[in-house]
Parts: sequence; C-alpha cells; structure tokens
Amino acid sequence: MLLGTSVRHALTAAAVTTALFASAAPGFAAERQPTARTGQAAQAGQTGQTGQAAQASQAGQTGKPGPYAQLHPLASLSAERLATADLVAAAKWGAGSPIDDPAREQVVLDTVRKQAVETGADPEATVRVFRDQIEANKLVQRELHRLWTADPSKVPAERPDLAEVRKEINRVNIALVQAIAGSATARSASYCRGVLAVSALQVRHEKQLDRLHFKALARAVPSVCAEQDSEDAA
Repeated sequence: MLLGTSVRHALTAAAVTTALFASAAPGFAAERQPTARTGQAAQAGQTGQTGQAAQASQAGQTGKPGPYAQLHPLASLSAERLATADLVAAAKWGAGSPIDDPAREQVVLDTVRKQAVETGADPEATVRVFRDQIEANKLVQRELHRLWTADPSKVPAERPDLAEVRKEINRVNIALVQAIAGSATARSASYCRGVLAVSALQVRHEKQLDRLHFKALARAVPSVCAEQDSEDAA
C-alpha cells in the first residue's frame, strides 16, 4: 500500500505529493511565488521534523480519527462521485441536453446545505466543496463530449437513465456531507493540504484513475481545506 506508513511519514513527503497533485490541477495549490510556508514544506520533506508533522501525529494519537482517516474519505467519495460523470455525459449526449444545468445544480447545493445543518457540518464550507464537486463532474463531461464529437465511434452504445444515475449521485452526496461533518479538525489544520494531496494520490492508486479523472479529482477538492479558504479570502 502507498500509505502503509504513519501520518508523520506521509507528511514528510507532503512537498513532493502536493507538487504531483498540483500537476493535475494547478489551481489546487495556489499559484503564487514561493513563500516561507512552501520553504517549510520542502524542509519537512527533507527532515520529517516540522511542527506540522508533529501536530498531525499528535492528532492521530488522541483516540479520535487522525488526519488521514478524516481526509481520505473525502478524496475517495469525490472519486466515486466523479465515476458518475461518464454516465451523466452519456445520458446528456443521448438526449441532446446541455452539460450546464443551473437549476439542477442549485437543487444540489440547496439540498447539501440543508443536510449540512442536519449533520452538524458547516453549511457554507459544505456548499463551497460541492461547487467544486459539480465543476469537476462537468470537467469530465465536457472532455468526453469533445472526444465523442471528434470520434463518434467512441460514443456509448446505450444511454443511461439520468434519473437512476442521480440516485447514485445523491447517495454519494449524503456520504460526502457526513465526511465533511466528521473532518472539521483536519480540514482546518495547517497540514490539511499535504495530507489531502497524499490521500488523493492514494485514491488514484486504489481506483486506478486515468489522467482525466485524476485531473477532475484535483478540481473537486480544493475547497476541502479551510486553511485554503482563509488564504484565498485574505
């Protein structure tokens, strides 16, 4: 297994894994000049002795789920949600429907906001995460439609029932909201992006994601870390 080592060992490689993750979607890691923080992350990759690594290690020793246990489900469920994008793309292609569906998207956001309140998750953070999830799903759909336009022989022979596909999406959505509610500590910690990057790479390995779906996974999760949100707002 890629992550058979401790969270500390995972964090010592955070600088490398974040760079790999950012290669799929540069927007995940803020496109800015190197800062003291990035220098510290690189140093962590070399020495494994940073305060962030110690913080993550301590978090995993309190009897509560550790950072990886909190963040990996978010990456895994995001990949599950992205697996439905192929079916949605085929359904919309067969029906001649546009990829963008603002009314449906708003229903999703309103629904997860309500679920967040019911499960104790931050409603605003939940909506931010799901906006990214929706855009990631559409990224896959657009790429597949471009492929099918260029080569009609690759168009799926059967058109999925979009109503049935949405049942699966709704199931994953509920699980994602619950995962957001259960990961507040890790999502607000300074180590979040490093552990999330490692989690995404592990999910890529577990689910054998191709380049398109890994790129979409990177697009699906940038708002998971509250630290990222606060930096972008600064």
